[in-house]
Amino acid sequence: MPRRTPRTALVKLRTSRRFARFLKTASICVLVGGLLSPLTQTAASAATAAASNDYCGGQCSDILPPGENGNATLAQILLNQAFGTQPSHAEDQLGPYANLATGYKGLTDATINNFFNDSSFGVPSDQVASTENPAGRSDVTIVRDKKTGVPHITGTTRYGTEFGAGYAAAEDRLWLMDVFRHVGRGQLTSFAGGAAANQGLEQEFYRNAPYTEADLQAQIDNAVAKNGARGQQALADAGAYLAGINSYIDASDSGRYFPGEYDLTGHKDPITNAGTIDHFKITDLVALASVIGTLFGSGGGGEVNNAVSLLAAQQKYGVEEGTKVWESFRERNDPEAVLTVHDGSGFPYGGKPDTAQGEALPDAGSVTQEPLVYDRTGSAATAAAKSTSAAAAKTTLSSSHRGMSNALVVSGKYTAGGHPIAVFGPQTGYFAPQLLMLQEIQGPGISARGASFAGLSMYVELGRGQDYSWSATTSGQDIIDTYAVELCQDDNHYLYHGTCTAMDEVEQKNAWSPTTADSTPAGSYTMKVWRTKYGPVEYRATVGGKKVAYTTLRSSYLHEADSIIGFQMLNDPGYVKGPQDFQSAAQHINFTFNWFYVDSRHTAYYNSGDNPVRAAGVDAEFPVWAQPAYEWRNWDPDTNTADYTPASAHPNSIDQDYYVSWNNKQAKDYTTASWGDGSVHRGNLLDDRVKKLVAAGGVTRTQLVQAMANAAVADLRAEGVLPKLLKVINSSAVSDPTAAAAVNKLQAWITAGAGRTETSAGSKTYADADAIRILDAWWPLLVKAEFEPGLGSDLYTDLTNNLYIDEAPSAGHGPTGAHAGSSFQYGWWSYVDKDIRAVLGENVQGGLAEKYCGGGDLGSCRNILISTLDQAAGMTAAQVYPGDSLCSAGDQWCADSIVQRTLGGIKHGNISWQNRPTFQQVVEYTSHR
Repeated sequence: MPRRTPRTALVKLRTSRRFARFLKTASICVLVGGLLSPLTQTAASAATAAASNDYCGGQCSDILPPGENGNATLAQILLNQAFGTQPSHAEDQLGPYANLATGYKGLTDATINNFFNDSSFGVPSDQVASTENPAGRSDVTIVRDKKTGVPHITGTTRYGTEFGAGYAAAEDRLWLMDVFRHVGRGQLTSFAGGAAANQGLEQEFYRNAPYTEADLQAQIDNAVAKNGARGQQALADAGAYLAGINSYIDASDSGRYFPGEYDLTGHKDPITNAGTIDHFKITDLVALASVIGTLFGSGGGGEVNNAVSLLAAQQKYGVEEGTKVWESFRERNDPEAVLTVHDGSGFPYGGKPDTAQGEALPDAGSVTQEPLVYDRTGSAATAAAKSTSAAAAKTTLSSSHRGMSNALVVSGKYTAGGHPIAVFGPQTGYFAPQLLMLQEIQGPGISARGASFAGLSMYVELGRGQDYSWSATTSGQDIIDTYAVELCQDDNHYLYHGTCTAMDEVEQKNAWSPTTADSTPAGSYTMKVWRTKYGPVEYRATVGGKKVAYTTLRSSYLHEADSIIGFQMLNDPGYVKGPQDFQSAAQHINFTFNWFYVDSRHTAYYNSGDNPVRAAGVDAEFPVWAQPAYEWRNWDPDTNTADYTPASAHPNSIDQDYYVSWNNKQAKDYTTASWGDGSVHRGNLLDDRVKKLVAAGGVTRTQLVQAMANAAVADLRAEGVLPKLLKVINSSAVSDPTAAAAVNKLQAWITAGAGRTETSAGSKTYADADAIRILDAWWPLLVKAEFEPGLGSDLYTDLTNNLYIDEAPSAGHGPTGAHAGSSFQYGWWSYVDKDIRAVLGENVQGGLAEKYCGGGDLGSCRNILISTLDQAAGMTAAQVYPGDSLCSAGDQWCADSIVQRTLGGIKHGNISWQNRPTFQQVVEYTSHR
C-alpha cells in the first residue's frame, strides 16, 4: 500500500462539494474586502535607533521557516487554496532556509544572511514596516520589520511588555495556540475534527498527561509557591501575557480578521460572524507546556519493552549469556560512542547495578497493553482509526522519543576572530504554521530575541540576550520509571504500602462531525486512564503469577509549569552575565535538554532535568516493584517530588575546545534511556567535521555553518557503515555482474561525499541517484539477513521494537511520518558496524556478545551481503519509493523532501531534504558588558 502523508489538525482542506457550496453562497469580493487583512497598522515614521545593548557586532543571525505570519483570514486561505497565494510573511524564510542545502559550498561571512536573518536587536529605520500600540496602550510598542515581519516588542513597564508579547503571539499564531491547548487537554478532535491524525495526536498526549483542570491549576499554584519573588513575577507575567492574547481575540473578532480556520471548522459563521473564540486562561498555558515537555523534554520509558526483549534473549541463550547478549545491544555506556563532554569527565547515572534489586519482570507472554480508547462510534470505530490508536500507543510507550536538534560550538581559542562561534538550534519538525515563533522582547528585566513555542512566548526560550546566546537539544536521560503495582480486590485496585487502594479513573469524551475543513464522518469515543500514586497504568501482566499493573512515573509529571523560572532567568540580563549564571538558570528547567551557551569569551554546556535519586540496586532499565524500598528517595506521591541528583552530577562543562550534540551520549558513564548510543551515531557527522576544523584552527562562522550544512545532507549509513560493508564484499573479486555494478556505484558515491544532494539547485534529481536507491533498498534487507538467523525471529523482532533498524529520509518513520526532515536518529548502524568489524577481525571496543554476519565467517558473511545487494540492486525506484499523497511512485527526490505539515489552512511547497535544526542561530559576539 502507498504511504500516506500524515495529516494533522486542519489538513484536509480541499474543494469538496461542501466547500463548493460554501463558495457559491458567499461573495468572494465581500470576503476579500472585509476579511483579507486586519486593520492596517500605522506605518512607522520614527527610526528605531541602533540598539545600545547589542554586543554581537552584526554577527548574530537566525532563521525559522516557513515564515513569521502563521495567521490567515478566511479570504487568504481561499486564495491560497485556489491560486497558491501566500499571506505576507507566511513563507519568506522558507526559500533562504531551503537554499542552504545547495548554497553552502560557496558561503562566505558576507553571504550568511542570504540564508539567515540578521538577528541584531532593534530594526533599522529604513526597515521598519509598521508600528502599533496594542489596545492603545502607551507602555508597549510592537514594531515589525519589512524583511520578515518579526515582532520587536518594547515595553516601558513589565506588564505592558508581556501584554505586547501576548498580543503579538495571537497576531501570529492564534489558531495554532488554540489547537495545542486542546491537544494538551485531549480535546483536539472535538475542536478541529476527527481526522485520523487528530485522533492519534490527542491520544498520544493524553496517555502521557491525563490531567484534570484541577491538576493544571495545581501546577501553577505549586510553581508560584516554591519560587518566591520569581514565582510571583512569573504569575504576573502570565496574567499580562494572557490579557494581550485575549485583547487580540476581541479585536480580531469584532474586526473580522481572526484566523479563517475558525470559520472552516464551524466555530464562527463566515456570513453572520456568529460563534465565539474562547479566551485563553492560565491553565491553557500549562496544557500547552505539557505538550511541548512531553514531545521534546521527557526522556525515559520503554522498561516493559526492555523486559520483554531481555526475557527473549534469556530464553534463547540462557540467563547468563542471554543477559550478556541483551546488554551488548543495549549499549548503555559504549566506549566508542561520540560524547558531548569529551574531556574524560564522567557523570555516572542510569548504569547497570552490580546486583539488581526489586525487579518485576513479567511472566512470559503475559503482557497486554492498557486500552486507552473506549466506546467508539462512527468513524472512530473504523479499522483505520484503530490502527492510528495502535501507532500512537507505540510511540508513547517507547523509549525512542523524538530527539532532534543539534549544536556546534567552538571555543574562541580555535577561531579566526578569537571569539567563540556557535551554530545551533532545535529540530522541532516542519509545520505550517511553525510550532515556534520569532520575537524580540525588550522591557524591564527582559532583553532577548529568538524563538518560543506559540502560546508560551512570555519569554524567549531559545535565542540570544544582550551579549550571549543559548540553545538546546533533547537529551533523553531517564526520568521515567515503570512500577509494578500488585492488584487487589479487582483490576482497578492496587496495594499501596500494604493498603488496598482504588485507582483514580480519568476520562475525556470526544465527538466530532464533518466540517468544511475536515470531512471525516461523525464519530466519538472516550479516552480513559487509570491513575495510581505511581502514575498512569500503561500495561497489565503477571509477575510470578501475581496480577500487576505496570505504571509509568516521570519526574516532570504534574510539574510542566516549573520550568518557567529557568526561562525567565535566561531572559534577564541582570541574571545572566556569564557561563556560570547560564548554567544556574538551566538548572531550573526540569525537562531533559542539553543546553549550550556562548558569549564573546566563553562557551558552556549543561544537561538539565530532574533526575530522580533511585534506591540502591534499582536498575532503571526494567520495571520494579511498587514498594517503599524501591521508590525514589524521599518521594512524596501527593506532589510527585523526590530527591534529585545535584547539579554537579549532571554533565556540564565550561570552555571545552568544542561541543557537538545531535542527541548523542552526553558524557562518559551517563546513560540515556533510548537505544543506539554506539559506534556510529549521527552525532559523529558533526564531531568528525568540527574536530577537523578545530585541529586546523582559525575557524570562521562560514566554516562552522558549512560543517553543519554538509552533515545535514549526509547519509549516515553511507558515511559511517558502507565502507566496511564494501570491505567485506571486496575481500575477494566480485564476479557477479549485478553486484559488481552496484559496488562500483556505491563506491563512487562514497568518493563523492556520500550525500543526498541535488545535481544542481532546483533540479529535484539526486546526484548518485542509483547508489542512493540501492542503499535505501539494501539496508533493511542486509540487517535482517545479518542478524535474524543468529538471533532467531522472536528475539530479532523484540530488539527491533527497542530500536528501529532504519530511519532514512524517505521512510515513513516515527510519530511524524515521512517528509519530516529529521533522519538517522535511530537505527542499527552501530550494530552493523561492530559486527562487520568483528567479522573482519578488526579491533572493536564494546562489541556485540556474538558474531552474527554469516555466523562470524567472513566468506559466509560476504555471501549474505552480495545476495542481499543483488536483490536490492534489482529493485526499481517505484518499489523503493512507492509514492504517497504527495509523490508519485519512483520519485526519489520527492520521497525524501520536506513538507511543512499543515496545522492550518495555508499550504506550502515541499523543499529538498536537509537534516538540520528548524530554528537555527549563527552567532559570534565581539564584545561583552
